[in-house]
Amino acid sequence: MKGETEMDYQKPKGTADLLPGTTNVWEKVEAKAREVFRQFGYRGIRTPMFEDYHVFSRNVGDTSDIVEKEMYDFHDKGDRHIALRPEGTAGVVRAYVENKLYGPEYPKPYKVYYMGPMFRYERPQYGRQREFHQIGVEALNNESPQIDVEVIAMAMTLFKQFGVPNVKLVINTLGDKQVRKDYREALINYLKPHYDELSKDSQERLYKNPLRVLDSKDEGDKKIVEDAPSILDYLDDESQSYFDQVQALLKELGIGYEIDSNMVRGLDYYNHTIFEIMSDSPVFGGGYTTVCAGGRYNGLISQLGGPEEGGIGFGMGVERLMILLKEENPDFAPVDKLDLFLASADDKGDNLAFEILNKVRQQGIVADKDYSGVKVGKQIKEAFRRNARYFAVFGDREVSEGQFQLKNAATKDTVDVKVADFVADPAKYLK
Repeated sequence: MKGETEMDYQKPKGTADLLPGTTNVWEKVEAKAREVFRQFGYRGIRTPMFEDYHVFSRNVGDTSDIVEKEMYDFHDKGDRHIALRPEGTAGVVRAYVENKLYGPEYPKPYKVYYMGPMFRYERPQYGRQREFHQIGVEALNNESPQIDVEVIAMAMTLFKQFGVPNVKLVINTLGDKQVRKDYREALINYLKPHYDELSKDSQERLYKNPLRVLDSKDEGDKKIVEDAPSILDYLDDESQSYFDQVQALLKELGIGYEIDSNMVRGLDYYNHTIFEIMSDSPVFGGGYTTVCAGGRYNGLISQLGGPEEGGIGFGMGVERLMILLKEENPDFAPVDKLDLFLASADDKGDNLAFEILNKVRQQGIVADKDYSGVKVGKQIKEAFRRNARYFAVFGDREVSEGQFQLKNAATKDTVDVKVADFVADPAKYLK
């Protein structure tokens, strides 16, 4: 066995280090998302990364894969049953109810967005980690086809902002509680005779949550459900009218869509409108892959002790979005640039450069200098490597004369500048 000193320290399975050069793309995605959310009236919310286990088991649904197989849960030192959050909605709804954000003094719908890590104990694969990140929104305490369409329009706007082409919108309806109940029975009756041919997962789901069988990735299951009854045939007048209004509003906004009556969401709390935004980018290995998914949930808020009103939201996995951006819009990645790089030829020059650096940074200039004391030529090379727009060299002479040569890296033009003038208004010289 290796001794303490020889141990290999490695990140846990299913996690990733995000290094500089990658993080700047993440930050730009988050900034774009915040901008779009603000335009649509959404504000940020941050909830704990771990919650009481029942916040998820009760609301995500006991029959979902998340609760059955993927939850990171444990008993803490006070013997409380705790779970790391596997998704964002349940925690947001818990916070909404606990803080009584449904009171008359708050807007309806109550619109929030979140960003952050989620955790699921599953087999790590391409674009799917045990610690993964989500950007999501919730519009709480309302029920209106307009809000459903606004949320979808906002998601589509995001992909436009990210510069990702060729995404398609797929929608479906799960109807209300009664519709789901009637359809569930019809589906069980259809699937029962095929029980022995179904995959193990689908056999387990058949009586608990048969809608999930429609979502199976197993080729044999896919064949069986081809002839399954469609939920669209079980809609009552109210659910049909709601779905018709959603479609009419999408058409009004010029948002193209497809209906997929076999699409269900993996979580038990959805009803009425559900949607997915999909990409057929070759980076996912052929076919359409879901890059954003959401829907309406009308029972969730009351389940946690809040009012009967429902909500709608979506979530998108950031890791998957990064894979997509790299392939479809590589220019999205920002390039790190400096306004100014300072090199120094001796100790006196170095001290002056350090002083100037501090003063210009206070005025919003992005600047840096050499700290390693290598030869001037190497320092100037570093200025170019760092994409500096201007650079300057400081030495004994610059210190005694109180002025220096400012060089434009692109044009090689130089201009003599007094140190005092430069420090007073650096932006004037760094056009």
